[in-house]
Amino acid sequence: FFDVRKYREYFNSEDLKETAKFKAAVDLFEPGSTMKPITLAICLKANEELALEGRVPIFLPDEKISTSNGHFPGRSKPIQDARVHKYLNLYLAIQKSSNIYVATLVDRLINTMGEKWYRDALIDLFGFSEKTGIEFPFEARGFVPDFNKYYQNKAPEWSKSTPYSLAMGYNILTNSFQMIRAFSIIANEGKDVTPTILKKIIMNDDGIEKVLVDNTKNFDFQNRRQILSKSSCRLIKKSMKFITKPGGTSRLADVYGYTDAGKSGTAEKIVNGRYSKDKNISSFIGFVPVEKPKFVLMVVVDEPEKKYVPGLGPAQIGGICAGPIFKEIATRSLNYLGVAPDDPFGYPYPDPRSDPTNADWSLEVKYLAELYNHWNK
Repeated sequence: FFDVRKYREYFNSEDLKETAKFKAAVDLFEPGSTMKPITLAICLKANEELALEGRVPIFLPDEKISTSNGHFPGRSKPIQDARVHKYLNLYLAIQKSSNIYVATLVDRLINTMGEKWYRDALIDLFGFSEKTGIEFPFEARGFVPDFNKYYQNKAPEWSKSTPYSLAMGYNILTNSFQMIRAFSIIANEGKDVTPTILKKIIMNDDGIEKVLVDNTKNFDFQNRRQILSKSSCRLIKKSMKFITKPGGTSRLADVYGYTDAGKSGTAEKIVNGRYSKDKNISSFIGFVPVEKPKFVLMVVVDEPEKKYVPGLGPAQIGGICAGPIFKEIATRSLNYLGVAPDDPFGYPYPDPRSDPTNADWSLEVKYLAELYNHWNK
């Protein structure tokens, strides 16, 4: 770990310099599937604007949407899911992390609202490609493709296939603070969030304390801008509660005794100009407890070991490599903060506190499993 008291030693050593790097603010990555709840939030925002105009929504959360066809405009290869699903709704799509589902919604979105509306929403609602405002001047801005701009190889930044890539967290670069801010907006039911790494700076001069910086006044959410509607955020939070439960992609991230909501991501890294099948950026982001979150936590694993874990699956998957880290840090943090469990029966067998019939979300999980089996016979 970086010892700030010995910062000169770190910055004067090639071996230690990487340790001193503020990776959460300066390292950019394609977020992969952790972008999907944000995609849903944007589509729900479009629904609300359409409703104000008396127009038909682009989708309904409970709508039975076909996910058999992965062919989309501008793509030479079809989009695929980890496994084939015939039909999904919003909750099943997040639970199963369907690429085809979010691409289908974005196809409807751009055909109804336009590509510019979609791009503007990524920036105006969530601040992607802009600094979050943390007290660190070297924070990386990130990247959202732009119209009429080109990469160094002369290829256009925005092409016909770009919206579908953005839907599942590709063709966009973010830092961890940007993702945490986006999920904090959802966790806080649509209220704007300004991240900070400083609470106060106090100078003690001959026994007299002088407050140089005071960010505690920014902790009041009453007068914050309402970026998303409460109803949309509640829908998304509900969908993310399925992630760590049976049938979800991140069972290992389940924080026992507490309600949690989150999303895993497994993005292929670009190596020598091509997406690698061997190197990944894997992550899990979530918040605990769901109704009154104490924190949003993101775990990012750069190039996890690629191997198969019997009974679990590929070790490089975000839910498998980053999920358990999220669970451990979240559990310790909740204990440190003295947060009482809000799901007292949510423990695995043979823990004596375990009671699957009374555990939070058990009926919803059962219903969703029955619906999935009915739709995907």
